[in-house]
This record gives sequence, C-alpha cells and structure tokens, in this order.
Amino acid sequence: MRLRMVPVAVLAGLLPVAAAVTSLAGAHASVDEETLALITVHRRFPLDLIGAVIESAGLVALAVLLIFLWQAIKSRRPDLSVAFKYVAIAGGALGAIGSLAYQVVIAVVANHFVTSGQQTYAEAHRLTSSAPVLALPILILFGDLLLAVATVVVSLNAMRVGLLPRLMGYLGIFAGILFVFQIGQFGLLIQAGWMCAVAYLFLGRWPSGFPPAWDTGEVVPWPSNQKVREQSTRPPRGGRAKPTPAPEPAVAPAGTTRSTSPKRKRKRRN
Repeated sequence: MRLRMVPVAVLAGLLPVAAAVTSLAGAHASVDEETLALITVHRRFPLDLIGAVIESAGLVALAVLLIFLWQAIKSRRPDLSVAFKYVAIAGGALGAIGSLAYQVVIAVVANHFVTSGQQTYAEAHRLTSSAPVLALPILILFGDLLLAVATVVVSLNAMRVGLLPRLMGYLGIFAGILFVFQIGQFGLLIQAGWMCAVAYLFLGRWPSGFPPAWDTGEVVPWPSNQKVREQSTRPPRGGRAKPTPAPEPAVAPAGTTRSTSPKRKRKRRN
C-alpha cells in the first residue's frame, strides 16, 4: 500500500501548485472594485473553474494521504483517536466541495450582473452580498482548518512512532499550520515540497535510511542526531574493536652513558 500512495502524495503536492499557476493566467482586474471584479470573473470563468477542479482534486488526494498515514500509525499505536481520521475526511470534502461550489456560484452571479440589470455598484454589492457568496468562503476556511489539524496531528504521531524522520515530521507540522496562516505562494511551495518528500520516502530511498517502523509494524522511534553519532562510533555487533597499536619503544637519546647502553661482547684472546 505504501507504493500505491506515491502518486497520491505527488498529486497532493503538485495539483495545488498547478491550480495557483492557472489562476495567474487570463484577465485580471486592474483595481479592486466590485463591478470590475464581476466583469473579470465573467471573462475568467473557464480558467477559474479548471483551477477549482484541480485544487479540489489536490485536496482529496491530501485527505487520502492523511488517512493512509493515520491507518499506519493506528496499527502501531492503537490508542490514537479515530476522530482525526474523520477530521481529515471532513476537511478534504469541505475544501473540495466548497471550492467548486464557490466558483459556480460566483460565475452565475457575474453572468447575471453582465447580461441583465444595471451594471452599477449598488447592483454589484447586492449580488456579492448574497448568502451563498458569503457562506462558501467560510466553509472553505473551515475545511482548511480541519486539514491543518489533521496534518499537524498525523505528522506529529507519525514522527513519534518512527514512520517519518524527525525532519519530515517537523516539516509536516509546519505545512499543516500554513493551511491557516498563509505566507503567499511560499507556503504553497513548502506544502508541495513536504508531500513530494513523503512520496520519495515511500519509495524507500530516503538518504538517511528507510524508517524501520514500516517493516517491523511496531513503534520504532527515529533516533536523534546524538544517538546516530554514537551508533556510528560503536563497533559492529558481533565484531571486535580494532586493537590499538602498541607504542613504539623509545629511542635512546644521543650521548647516553656507558652504564645505560648495552654491553658489547668482548673478543676472546687466542
């Protein structure tokens, strides 16, 4: 199952980046004004809908990845609450459905504003103040909050049981926090990097060694840097430590007295 999750993790990381790139294409409003914003939304509807579909697919892939990690943790730590599994499911579903629904609703509002009625600020404000337009962004934000909680908890517990190295665990916690506290496109790149790194770990090619907890099925905490250094200095199990070379005999310094130098054998007289 771990190898099957490799493409899922890659899609979870790259699809949101692709959706962000899609949002940069097409027409954009030069000023922040409601009437001009609705006209621009009407022109950008195909691109925004494609971006919403891509982003929703990425959120679903992330939810599937978190559920897989939760199941792997649960098999090694039975006391892990089942609530976090449903938090990941709810977060992915609310985020995906909310993104698609918002693009459809705002497109309908923009089409109504452009094709019928007066194109005034009062009309634009009335249309953008409707309940669906105001409620769907809150729904999306709530879905992001649930995904943030699920990502932080799963990353922390996966690090504790040894399924993720410490660096990957802390990076996953930071990636989860970025769902709520966005840092522009930089935060999106950090999240994509973490998910792609998880995919690379699933392939069993992690540079510092593959976590043994995946093979043993038990809790095997990832050793700290100090323990890794201590293990590297210890002799291998079943072997012998290298013998230390014996110190070389000291050479007698020049000018030693006759009493300290070895006596030579005298020649016998015939």
